[in-house]
Amino acid sequence: MKQLLGILVASLIAATSTGSAAGAEAVSVSQLKEHTHIHGLAVDRENSGKLLIATHHGLFRAGSDGKAELISPVQDFMGFTPDPSDPRSLYASGHPAGGGNLGFIASADNGVTWNQVSPGADGPVDFHQMTVSSADPQVLYGAYGALQVSRDAGKTWSVVGLLPEKLIDLAASAKDADTIYAATEGGLSVSRNGGLTWETVVDGAPVSLVEVTADGSVYAFVVGRGLVRSAEAALNFAPLSSGLSDRILLHLAVDPADKDRIFVASHQGDILASTDGGVNWTELGR
Repeated sequence: MKQLLGILVASLIAATSTGSAAGAEAVSVSQLKEHTHIHGLAVDRENSGKLLIATHHGLFRAGSDGKAELISPVQDFMGFTPDPSDPRSLYASGHPAGGGNLGFIASADNGVTWNQVSPGADGPVDFHQMTVSSADPQVLYGAYGALQVSRDAGKTWSVVGLLPEKLIDLAASAKDADTIYAATEGGLSVSRNGGLTWETVVDGAPVSLVEVTADGSVYAFVVGRGLVRSAEAALNFAPLSSGLSDRILLHLAVDPADKDRIFVASHQGDILASTDGGVNWTELGR
């Protein structure tokens, strides 16, 4: 299977040259982690039985059987995030192996084709962390040296200010477009003024992911504590699961139609699924 991604890429190029991605080879999720890095997850809002997996070598769509099909031209999908107001719109950034940053890119056809919307401020940027506000989907934040913000759905960007040190992840509030959360090697911080100032919410341990769902639930993975959740109003985190072995979670996606269906990706490239709100987990496809 050493040439697996090469076969996938060749198949996709052949398929897209005729205007269709149909016929591209499929790979199991367990094999996928051997050949690329996962940069983001999202439940396919056109077919909630499918999971979108953004990687260093393209965007894949996987089913409950764990088979993943390459659906996009090969890109490096950093900062991958869905537009909460449009089920067919996805956002990303990155830096392909061939060189050159992608800037802020978007797809209007559920990930099949992508175009640069803006180079970003002082760009082209490579947003390793990016988030869009459910409170106002016109507002996006991206990390490129400093914190950048767009208030017109990514068309124009401006630099806000400094980011918390050793940033790992960003998540925008579902209640207030000026509130954002930052997961760092030192804990979890929140800004209530669009990134101008930050205050600590969780201290003393690395927080490897933060995600906010449309209902105002904040999820975080605290190393040593596991996956935790809180309502935004309280920010009083309670554990969901400590049964994740020695995995450190890096990405999380909750089904917008069923908050008990949660998917996560670990630092080892494993993709796990839960149907009970994060209490119990199984590897996707097993």
